[in-house]
Amino acid sequence: MFTKSSSKKHPSTPCQKKVRKKNNPIRNAISNGARKVVIGGTFDILHKGHEALLRRAFGLGKVFIGLTSDKMARKLRDRKVKSFEERKKELRNFILKEFKTKPKIFEIEDNFGFTLKRDFDYIVVSPETYQNAVEINKERLKRKKKLIEIVEIDFILAEDGKPISAERIAKGEIDREGKLLK
Repeated sequence: MFTKSSSKKHPSTPCQKKVRKKNNPIRNAISNGARKVVIGGTFDILHKGHEALLRRAFGLGKVFIGLTSDKMARKLRDRKVKSFEERKKELRNFILKEFKTKPKIFEIEDNFGFTLKRDFDYIVVSPETYQNAVEINKERLKRKKKLIEIVEIDFILAEDGKPISAERIAKGEIDREGKLLK
């Protein structure tokens, strides 16, 4: 029930709940029949790992991104993190350039974000955030909501065989591409 997905796609169950707001991008995706994909993160220093996560998500359907608030980002990181607006702008620019679409980015205050309020077909995660997706599905189960299929990508490794991460980039160990700097 909480296992990661293979690359197989399974038909989704039609959404039972109607969302009333007319300009709601999640409702619009539902009415267009697109698969709804959710991802979340801080996206402080956009790197190859983030790019792989985004490519997988956009390959599955209509993507909704939960971007951590400034308050949440400060709680999660032991280092200085760019402001929400700076991170949102960098993420938006990357998505516009790479996928030629205007991204749906929402501010989130906790690990659940908007995943308990809306239905999604997929949640795309890294090994680092896989457990968060399991917790989301456990909470959805308690609320009698449809489970979200978890799609886990592999870590993207740097030249030294260790995962590329914003923490390692901030420490000056590697660059955004995973090349060693020290």
